[in-house]
Amino acid sequence: MLNKMLLDAPHRQPSEVDTVLLWSALALLLVGLVMVYSASIATAEGSKFSGHQAGYFLIRHAVFLSVGLLAAAVVFQIPMVAWQRLAPWLFFVGVFLLVIVLIPGVGRSVNGAQRWLSLGLVNLQPSELMKLFAVLYTADYTVRKMPVMHNLKQAFLPMAGAMVLVGILLLKEPDFGAFVVIIMIAMGILFLGGIRARLFIVLTVVLLAAFAILIVVSPYRRDRIFGFMDPWADAFGSGYQLSHALIAFGRGELFGVGLGASVEKLFYLPEAHTDFLLAVIAEELGFSGVVVVIVLFALVVQRAFLIGRQAVSLERVYPALVAQGIGIWFGIQGFVNMGVNTGLLPTKGLTLPLMSFGGSGILINCIALSVLLRADWENRQLMHGRKL
Repeated sequence: MLNKMLLDAPHRQPSEVDTVLLWSALALLLVGLVMVYSASIATAEGSKFSGHQAGYFLIRHAVFLSVGLLAAAVVFQIPMVAWQRLAPWLFFVGVFLLVIVLIPGVGRSVNGAQRWLSLGLVNLQPSELMKLFAVLYTADYTVRKMPVMHNLKQAFLPMAGAMVLVGILLLKEPDFGAFVVIIMIAMGILFLGGIRARLFIVLTVVLLAAFAILIVVSPYRRDRIFGFMDPWADAFGSGYQLSHALIAFGRGELFGVGLGASVEKLFYLPEAHTDFLLAVIAEELGFSGVVVVIVLFALVVQRAFLIGRQAVSLERVYPALVAQGIGIWFGIQGFVNMGVNTGLLPTKGLTLPLMSFGGSGILINCIALSVLLRADWENRQLMHGRKL
């Protein structure tokens, strides 16, 4: 009887894309849109730049998100083999943009950091583009170098040279946060590509030493490190942002003070709609809201690694490394932003992927998701015996 019922039941068509990944990412984008509006109302009303319009940042974020989703739909049509062919050229474009942004009069400076290129109505942040280009290029490089991945001179030193160049340009802006994320992306993909464990450990130690030197020689970074360890020691100076972020978390308790009812966003917490959006979520939606955000991010990262593993089983190494590289990117940047908001890590200018306000960030995040979904779609076509 049971067998007959199963045979008579209509066969369910396999999904063309990973629905868990798709809905988790869309949920983060939509929650981000709502929370950017909530976190930015006071800033928008109090700024002459925005014309004192409460919905200024909401409208801009909605436009960026719409453009990002439209770009994602177009990018989804590009096969992974095309990304592999374009990867070196895209990396060169990224380096060129990082050079251009440092030219006086060309790059736009905000709060002492020269990170943006003005394109009229919008600003382009080359470091956001470089995160995606670093994933695509490092994956292609690893595939090409797999036969000599055990060799320090042949496998690692050329990539190290490329990353040093990118690092120097990013530190000139300065954008230490983007530098850390890009280095972690490159190291993660090389590790997944089969670099020798002993060599990887040595390189990790060298990198940690280099980061320590960069912190020690810069009074600004050194102050941020010690400020994060005890923000209350200088609550009106180096510990100002973190102390108010912690107050927001404390006020939120389990279920929050209610959507729109945050006090910290009322000119107490700087960058409430960008770097410290999670603190506003914690205050308004409480611990439960933060847990939901963390779970959604965990699902996105987990699905990225699952897509990569499926690609490996199909002997598609480049799409596998790209998918897992995107997972590393979102995972590392999300973890750093959450760590900064909760006082686990030093204050760094990194936004929360898929959620924080920022045109370049949202656009590139949507494109990266589209590349990830394309890799998954191609996996499914091959698993079901279809041609790409």
